[in-house]
Amino acid sequence: MQVMMQGIGKAFGPVRVLEGVDFHIEAGEIHALMGENGAGKSTLMKILSGVYQADAGQILIDGRAATIRNTVEAERAGIAIIHQELNLIAQLTVMENLFLGREPHRFGMVDTATMRREARKWLDKVGAQRIDPQTEAGHLSIGQQQLVEIAKALSLNAQVLVMDEPTAALTSREIDTLFEIMQSLKASGVAIVYVSHRMEEIFRICDKISVLRDGHFVGERAIPNTNFDEIVRLMVGRELGERFPKRSHTPGDVRMRVNDLADEGHVSGITFDVRAGEVLGIAGLMGAGRSEILRTLFGVNRKTAGTVTLDGQPLEVRDACSAIEAGIAFVTEDRKRQGLVLGMSVRENATLVHLDSYAKLGFVNEKAERSAVDGLIKQLRVRTRDAELDVKSLSGGNQQKVVFAKWLAKPPKVLLLDEPTRGVDVGGKAEIYAIINQLAQQGVAIVMVSSELPEVLAMSDRILVMHQGRQAGLFEAATATQEQIMTAAAGGHAAPAPAEPAAA
Repeated sequence: MQVMMQGIGKAFGPVRVLEGVDFHIEAGEIHALMGENGAGKSTLMKILSGVYQADAGQILIDGRAATIRNTVEAERAGIAIIHQELNLIAQLTVMENLFLGREPHRFGMVDTATMRREARKWLDKVGAQRIDPQTEAGHLSIGQQQLVEIAKALSLNAQVLVMDEPTAALTSREIDTLFEIMQSLKASGVAIVYVSHRMEEIFRICDKISVLRDGHFVGERAIPNTNFDEIVRLMVGRELGERFPKRSHTPGDVRMRVNDLADEGHVSGITFDVRAGEVLGIAGLMGAGRSEILRTLFGVNRKTAGTVTLDGQPLEVRDACSAIEAGIAFVTEDRKRQGLVLGMSVRENATLVHLDSYAKLGFVNEKAERSAVDGLIKQLRVRTRDAELDVKSLSGGNQQKVVFAKWLAKPPKVLLLDEPTRGVDVGGKAEIYAIINQLAQQGVAIVMVSSELPEVLAMSDRILVMHQGRQAGLFEAATATQEQIMTAAAGGHAAPAPAEPAAA
C-alpha cells in the first residue's frame, strides 16, 4: 500500500504546528520520521491515524483521496499506530486491552478462551512470552506495556504501521526482537513509519529518513546516501558539535554510601558508593532492578535491609518527603504518571517541589517564582509560548525538560535519574547532558539509570551492572566496553575493569 500526505497543515488555536508538509511511504519500506521535539512528527502521524483532522492538505492511499476522520476509519484503511505515550487501560487485563472493542464472541458471550489464545499468539510474536494475557495491564512495567502496545498494533494486520518511539523503554534484547519483527513485516509488504530520536536505530533498521523542523518538511534522504551529521543539521538547522560533551571534573569525597540494600522482593545485596561530582551509571536488562534501586533510595519502595549514609551520616528515608528534605531528587522514568501534574501549568510544575522557596508568611512571591521559571525555561530550552501553558500541551521531550527543571530550582546533594533522556530529541539530549555535567561540577552526586549503552558509557564515571535483582559488576566507564556490560547484564562473567577505590 502506498500512502502520500500532501500539503498537510494543522494549527491548535493560534499555534501553527504543521504547514505544507509532504510525506510519503511505500509498501515494504521502513521510513524514519525525525525532527526535534515540537517539530510536528507526532501531530503528522496522528493525522494519518485519525486522531486529528488536518486543516489543510490531503491524504492519498494508492493514488486515491482518502478521508480519515477517526482511528476506526484509519484501521479500516489498514493504518495502525503505536503511540509514544501508552494507551493501555490499567484496570483491564492484557488480553482485554489487546482486543478492546473487537472481542471474539460465542453464543452472544465474550469468548475468553479464544481471546486468551489469540493474545498469547500475538504476545509471543513480540517476544513477550513472560507476559500472562490475564495480568492486569497496570501491573506491568513500562517496557512490558510497550510490548503489549506493539502486539496490539500487529494484531490489526495493518498495511501501514506507525511506531512512535517504540523502543524508548525496551532493552537491547527486546529491541533486537522488535527489529526482527519489523524486517519480517517489511518482507511481507507492510510499510512502517518509524519515529525515533535514536540515531543508531534509524541507521540500523530504516531505508529512508524524512525530517521535519518547526512544522515544515525540510528533506528526505536514503539511508545509504546520508550520515549522522547531515541529519542533525537538517533537524536543528545548525551544527550540533560533539554528541556527548567532554567531562573533565574530578569527583570528590563519598557523598552517598549504600551497603547491602534490599527492598520488598526486587533487589538485594546492593552495595556501592557515589562521590560528590560523580556520575554512577546503572545498566542492565529490563526487570533487573535498576529502577527499583532508585525508588528504594527515594523512599517509594520500602527498604527491608541494608544501610545508607549521606555525607557520612546515617540516612533513613521513610518516604519521598523525607528524601527531598535530606537533599535527594528523583527524575522518574514515567513523566506523565509520576513526574508531572498534567493539568497544571509549566510554572506550577517547575516550582512544585520547592514552592516554599518562593513563599514568605504563607504567600508566594509570584515575581520571584516567574523569574526563576523563566530562567529554567531558557536554560533547558523548553519550547513553550508561555510558562502558564498547561504542561500536557507540550511535546514529550519538552515535558521531560520540565520534570528536570523542578529539581534544578534548588540543586540537590544526590540526583537520581531514571532514563533522563527518554523521548528527548538529539538537540535536547545534548542540553540535558550539559546540565548533568554542570551539576556534577557543582558537586552533586548523580546516579543515572539508562537503557542506552552509549549514553551510560559516555556520561558515567563508573557503571554498576544489574542482573536479576543483584549487582553483576562494577566497571570504570573509561575502559569498559558495550560487550562487557551486556555480558554482565545477561548473567555472564565479564570481568570488571579495575576500579579505583573511592575517596574516603
